[in-house]
Amino acid sequence: MRKLLFLLLISSFSAVALAQDLTVAAAADLSSVFPEVTRQFEAKTGKHINLTFGSSGNITQQIQNGAPYDVFFSADSQYPKKLEEAGLVEPGSAVKYALGKIVLFVPSSSKVNLIQGPGVLLSPEVNKIAIANPAHAPYGRAAVEALKNEGLYDRVKNKFVVGENISQAAQYVGTGNTDAGIIALSLAFSMKDRGRYVEIPLTDYTPIEQSAVILKRCKDKQTAKAFFEFLKTPAVRNLLIAHGFTLPN
Repeated sequence: MRKLLFLLLISSFSAVALAQDLTVAAAADLSSVFPEVTRQFEAKTGKHINLTFGSSGNITQQIQNGAPYDVFFSADSQYPKKLEEAGLVEPGSAVKYALGKIVLFVPSSSKVNLIQGPGVLLSPEVNKIAIANPAHAPYGRAAVEALKNEGLYDRVKNKFVVGENISQAAQYVGTGNTDAGIIALSLAFSMKDRGRYVEIPLTDYTPIEQSAVILKRCKDKQTAKAFFEFLKTPAVRNLLIAHGFTLPN
């Protein structure tokens, strides 16, 4: 009987601990900076955050199918708005937290001249180009849009190696499995030791306005709101800037 009571007590404590966790689903472009952001938040508040990274479109679909996320940080504003229209978002919780940029990245061993900008993708030295899947990754959509505006898309689309998300696309080019890649500036920052990059003109693609929302299923909305407020602190804002993000006004 005592053993049974002990096991029930342990299970009760575990359930309470689990209830205090905040489950955050975040766009893959945040994978280079959010582990440090959440570490600082945990140290300050004692709250624990479970992080999951993926493409914004896939995360949106998971939420629609009942995935147990509390907060969603999207790489654009389109997907949070879609969830809000479906009644899955805490009203008034949406916040724009960053602006993303895309860059043309090549491995260190590449001989191509990045001064040419996106036009260098036509060179015979570039046979494979990594991009994120434009069907559900905002950075992939931005890459396609930029290439179309540069008049290059139809000439290079057969060279695409498509990653499930922007992190996977960055991995392809960072490991030299592709000759070039169009990836997030935030991820290019974290791979400076593996290659070179040049920013793609902002006029070539629609601004990547990144938004976050608290989901209705979130049981600890107070902690979720505290995490949103934590992102506004100078230390975190400087951390985001240092990882290649532009902050909204």
